[in-house]
Amino acid sequence: MMMNETLKVIENRRSIRKYASTPLSAEEKQAILHAALRAPTAGNMMLYSIIEVEDQATKDRLAVTCDDQPFIATAPLVLLFMADYQRFFDFYSFCDVESACAEKGITPRLPGDGDLLLASCDALIAAQTAVIAAESLGIGSCYIGDILENAEIHREMFELPQYTLPITLLVFGRPYALKEENRLTPRYDQEYVVFKNKYRRLLPADFIRMNEPAAAHNYPNLTREEAAITLGQNNYFRKFVADFEIEMNRSSRVWIDSWNQGITLK
Repeated sequence: MMMNETLKVIENRRSIRKYASTPLSAEEKQAILHAALRAPTAGNMMLYSIIEVEDQATKDRLAVTCDDQPFIATAPLVLLFMADYQRFFDFYSFCDVESACAEKGITPRLPGDGDLLLASCDALIAAQTAVIAAESLGIGSCYIGDILENAEIHREMFELPQYTLPITLLVFGRPYALKEENRLTPRYDQEYVVFKNKYRRLLPADFIRMNEPAAAHNYPNLTREEAAITLGQNNYFRKFVADFEIEMNRSSRVWIDSWNQGITLK
């Protein structure tokens, strides 16, 4: 497989949840943030915002509200990436687009579902760019998707206006363990993820082969099919119907409904 220094960084990256006590320098933080701002963005609009969480009390609270993950409180750098159409919508208001629309006979519109999806993509692209930049500096990271939970608490905590939505929380720090101790987690083979020209739904035989490495490791005494089924059922109960997923879905509906409430330009 072709490999250069950038590809090596991507290949060897893994989530880090235990950090060395060494703080990040101001130059390292700035390098990570600068890289994030250079990420690809829809129409060069940068439909995202980033909040650096410096306050320790806020970190401590996030460690609880984000599904009780204490390592969040110990991370030297915590960044909240948000889909953000509020900035551009406020800019449009400043530019008096309502009057301009009236002159042109156009009905002003509000940010909608497509705008939310586009801004969400922008936010995630910026976040992943920050991750790779940090990794290239020897700084580990971990995504915290649980920031989507507890919408009411997190909205108040960060004073988030209507057309913002937290997409991910990222925590950064130098790995506590030696690199060789941070083993890479396996991924599904490419044939089950990358398709040609159109989508392909997997067949029972695909699911068995797709999960064979993990199944053989975790359930060596079961048949390949039994092991794959056991893996799937365990995942379903551990993740899909777990309390945190139920809360995430409830909370996500709160975020989306808030986005779609609709207000007039002021």
